[in-house]
Amino acid sequence: MSVAAADYAPWPLPPSWAYQIRVAAAQGHFRDAISLFLRMRASAAPRSSVPASLPAALKCCTALGFRALGTSLHGLAIRSGAFADRFTANALLNFYCKLPDDYLHSSGVTSMDEAGSSTALDSVRKVFDEMLERDVVSWNTLVLGCAEEGMHQEALGLVRKMWRDGFRPDTFTLSSVLPIFAECADVKRGMEVHGFVIRHGFDKDVFVGSSLIDMYANCNRTDCSVKVFHNLPARDPILWNSMLAGSAQNGSVEEALGIFRRMLQTGVRPVPVTLSSLIPVCGNLASLRLGKQLHAYVIQGGFEDNVFISSSLIDMYCKSRDALVLFEKMELGNVKPNHITFLAVLTACSHAGLVDKGWKYFNSMSDRYGIVPTLEHCGALADTLGRAGELDEAYNFISKMQIKPTASVWSTLLRACRVHKNASLAEEVAKKIMELEPRSIGSHVVLANVYSASGRWNEAARLRKSMRNKGMKKDPACSWIEVKSKMHVFVAHDRSHPWYDRIIDALNVFSEQMARQGYVPNTEDVFQDIEEEQKRRVLCGHSEKLAIVFGIISTPPGTTIRVMKNLRVCIDCHTVTKYISKLAEREIFVRDANRFHHFKDGNCSCGDFW
Repeated sequence: MSVAAADYAPWPLPPSWAYQIRVAAAQGHFRDAISLFLRMRASAAPRSSVPASLPAALKCCTALGFRALGTSLHGLAIRSGAFADRFTANALLNFYCKLPDDYLHSSGVTSMDEAGSSTALDSVRKVFDEMLERDVVSWNTLVLGCAEEGMHQEALGLVRKMWRDGFRPDTFTLSSVLPIFAECADVKRGMEVHGFVIRHGFDKDVFVGSSLIDMYANCNRTDCSVKVFHNLPARDPILWNSMLAGSAQNGSVEEALGIFRRMLQTGVRPVPVTLSSLIPVCGNLASLRLGKQLHAYVIQGGFEDNVFISSSLIDMYCKSRDALVLFEKMELGNVKPNHITFLAVLTACSHAGLVDKGWKYFNSMSDRYGIVPTLEHCGALADTLGRAGELDEAYNFISKMQIKPTASVWSTLLRACRVHKNASLAEEVAKKIMELEPRSIGSHVVLANVYSASGRWNEAARLRKSMRNKGMKKDPACSWIEVKSKMHVFVAHDRSHPWYDRIIDALNVFSEQMARQGYVPNTEDVFQDIEEEQKRRVLCGHSEKLAIVFGIISTPPGTTIRVMKNLRVCIDCHTVTKYISKLAEREIFVRDANRFHHFKDGNCSCGDFW
């Protein structure tokens, strides 16, 4: 009986260096892969091992943040000829996208002044331009880099050029550009991309679908988000959570709760982002029943240490104003509170102006429960004192804190000084903030406003002139609203809108109706040395008022009004919007720099605190 020749075959050869490096990198053993690569370079390995292992080595440098080594591998790729390989070149693109700082050294820039004339994507563009062969991955890497750097027009231009050069955008391309329209609230152009998605068969893709849902939600078009969601054949947890978060942030409370129930019915398990999106909704409903159930789920699921969920719980309990009652029940039930519980309680004391209780709970943290107060707890107590007008006590408390106070803690007191018109203390507090953050625009603006509110117009003018000389510029107030698929932008006191005269006429009609119901303009936020009547005219030009009234006169009765603003809504505009929501019988949603407001029947979801 003959024996097969295979039985006499020699032992298999050991895996090559390149193979071992690639396997280690693929399995996430990045340091091991780098170690293997360096050992290979020190050995007599074949020259062909370098091109075969460079993409994996660059991937590891990117993951580990090894900028210097990655840059040296760039030089090796050029010397060895491996740069001609598109996989190596793509790995270099990704490396410079993720670790852009190193281009300062690799391109010979020696000072930050020189760096100011360049961008963090210079090295990426250089690699891309020098590539001998490109593929869709190459284009996508550059598009994503531009999008993440906020270079929106460049990113969109690259997509067009990519198409002209014969490379068909894929799901990654679309998922990279759609967030641009979400950030800019440019729903019209977002819809154009949506049309491209449908025409080219990407409308069933989960990642593209999630990006479309987020884009429409950020543009206040949850109706379109819902359509995208229902048209997708399969819905993974990412889609469910995108839809839920979009509904919650736009104030579609019942829709958000309905999505959550359907999630559970279909067997999708909630994750941290689900809870941090849904918990604040329970506070908006002023009903804690579901909120308490979610809190219990947080504890059972071990999510207590998640900072976003903790913040959501605090926000929910503070909105409901039941935080103190719940805390007392906890104590009676011998349930030990934690640091999150105390932050919710102290924040509730701040909102309700309960100074004595605030001190009581703050002291009990360490005296009774052995919990060391954190910077957040100290900030909440300082805010309580400041809101109640106990400015000197707040100043002494912050000055004697065991934890070094940050600019944000001092800023709570500065805002209180503005409210209570204490200019001398505001100067002292602003000095503290400017020592910590010399270019803090907010502290300069608040101090200037304090001067103005106190009638110290010369000091206010000098401070604003100093800001201009330092190149510090406050963002102009701007609001925008979409009507009939067209975005309308209103800047404060800008008369350029073609409907401006009609808007002012309608606003005057509302003003007369509001006056009959007891409305008195609040001119506290007008920081100019002018007559009271002029201040009232200034208030009429605020951007959110213009946007809201335009929305009402340009849409059918009953249409919901959705407005976004880049700054905080002023006191008078908040009051006026409550009146208008009742007079016009409209629901009005306003998202400002601080929070989300839902106006209905003369009330606001924020409870007049923002």
